[in-house]
Amino acid sequence: MNIFNTYKGLPRSIYALFFVQIINRFGDFVFPFLSLLLTQKLNFSYSITGVIVMITSLVSMPAALLGGKFADQISRRKTYFVGQGLAAVAILICGIIKNPIIIVVLLIISAFFNGFVRPTLSAIIADALTPEKRQIGGSLTYLGINIGVAVGPIVAGFLFNNYISLLFILDALTSFIAIIIFYIYIDETKPKLNVKEDENSKEKEETGNLLQILLKRPQLTLFMIFNMFYCFAYTQISFSMPMMLNEVFGTEGTTKFGYLMSINALTVIFLTVIIITITRRLTTLVNIILAGIFYAIGFGMIGIIGNSFFLYIISTIIWSIGEVIASTNNGVYIANNSPKNFRARISAVSNLTYAISISLATSLVGRFIDSYGLNKVWTLVFVVVAVGVGFMIALHIYNLKSKKKAVKHREVAC
Repeated sequence: MNIFNTYKGLPRSIYALFFVQIINRFGDFVFPFLSLLLTQKLNFSYSITGVIVMITSLVSMPAALLGGKFADQISRRKTYFVGQGLAAVAILICGIIKNPIIIVVLLIISAFFNGFVRPTLSAIIADALTPEKRQIGGSLTYLGINIGVAVGPIVAGFLFNNYISLLFILDALTSFIAIIIFYIYIDETKPKLNVKEDENSKEKEETGNLLQILLKRPQLTLFMIFNMFYCFAYTQISFSMPMMLNEVFGTEGTTKFGYLMSINALTVIFLTVIIITITRRLTTLVNIILAGIFYAIGFGMIGIIGNSFFLYIISTIIWSIGEVIASTNNGVYIANNSPKNFRARISAVSNLTYAISISLATSLVGRFIDSYGLNKVWTLVFVVVAVGVGFMIALHIYNLKSKKKAVKHREVAC
């Protein structure tokens, strides 16, 4: 059977989102080069650059919560147009003006509205697809992201070195193209409320505030907390890995890191469809547990492979498989266990826990490296992921027991 049949029969909006993600990530020219832009082109010091980069990360947190509330209570489409449109306008102006201070302010504004729009995209996928199709639809948009990321930085690197104003303008232009595609092909997906549905549905409408909803659904809250263990490990790709390669391979470390990132991108692009075809028969939590096992093996082996670059390649392929499984199932579990009128806000909370785990992963591991060295980091990562896997297994057992109790309750009621 042709494995691409996996993606047949999805709603038009999901195919449109696939192309929107390709264009957006291909055209994400500015923020991947933000540190270099601030130091080399705008002549800020390293300390000021660090503060600016931190602010661009921090503003996305309240932006996501605000955007999630806007999407749930008003409109998915309006949230996307406002967020993506204002982010693009801010970037476009950066390509026209020359004042470094104004450029920095506009970059922070753009980062805010990029964060504002993210929960909306997750909510649209959940709205447009049945629980059985969400893994497939999510994997298609995830594939689009990686196709864009695989090509975009090459173009961005050329523009950065030769045409810095064009870097901003083309970034904005690709956003406007994505907005046009969204406008034409994606209708409003916000669920109709006060519609009678199965009382046992985990997606049934709820009343109350966001905190009350999270307390009512401990399995959802625990999942997001346990997933932070996985995020802690994944963050080491950009934090500890480059330093590790420089320590092992010296001046060739940076080049070899680039090779490994290319292998990661190729693994994701070429294996996503195959992995989804194999894992779609398993439950979401079982897939998340498998992802953790691949993370534990892939990251854990780095501490014992010495200077064998071939084994670094094998390690990268292994944790990349874990990345594919985790990325295509995390959102599915959250959507399947969220009230339909809180989807975007809970997606925003998930983004917030991810940001927190990144902060912890960099600050704590930095201190750990100072005390114990780089090689020991990977033992720590293995232990952290193993604990996360253990928690996910416990959550899976809890869910199975809850489901059995619910079935018995219905049988008694009948």
